[in-house]
Amino acid sequence: MGTGADAASLGWARAWMCVTFTRDLGPEEVFARYGADSERARLLDRDAASDMAAAASEDGPVSLLRAGRIGEWTFCVEEDGTIGFGDGALAALSRGTETYAVATTDGIDVFQHWRDGECVEYFEPGMEHSRSEPHGPWWGQVEEALAAQDREGLGMEPVVALVLDHLGVTLDDAVLAGPWPGLTVAEDGTPTAGPGVSYAGEGPVPPGASISWSAGWSRKSTTTQAACPSSERPVQTG
Repeated sequence: MGTGADAASLGWARAWMCVTFTRDLGPEEVFARYGADSERARLLDRDAASDMAAAASEDGPVSLLRAGRIGEWTFCVEEDGTIGFGDGALAALSRGTETYAVATTDGIDVFQHWRDGECVEYFEPGMEHSRSEPHGPWWGQVEEALAAQDREGLGMEPVVALVLDHLGVTLDDAVLAGPWPGLTVAEDGTPTAGPGVSYAGEGPVPPGASISWSAGWSRKSTTTQAACPSSERPVQTG
């Protein structure tokens, strides 16, 4: 599937997760648009991120965010959380740019494409009645990708692979296992990660590297927002 990834290499997308891909924003700005304090991010490989999330969750439900820039796209993978599932976060992420989002929660799988604060396309794969109007081009591509795979046990992995291929981004298990800027966000939106180093470049940073945020990313002030059906559908939590 080109430079993206096939579903077999995307085990990280098999569990409850939300992942967003936003064009031309740095990780710092992406964290900020999620409502997190980006200055509290620190480099976390997969093991360190898991340990930090487990420790932070002792004080209540948290969402673990890890983000990084690959080419012109910045990903943000959110484990055990649904911030990136809601129209508020997606409207903020996509203002002045565009964002793709794939989420799998308890009983709900969703694909979304947002541009400049507005929802372009929304649907739950396999549920044609869930499609937003006007209908967009991604429905057919997603259904073909799912039909070509034995979906049992894969969840939304084939959809993530399709989006990665479209964007020309490689974010497989091996890449995501490396150190990326990360933090945890409590259910009330308060960042819970301790102070850490910052980050500026593209790609994973080697352990122990000295890093700093690049300047110049600015928030867009536009208030345009169109709600997707996702904001009307409650997320099941058990």
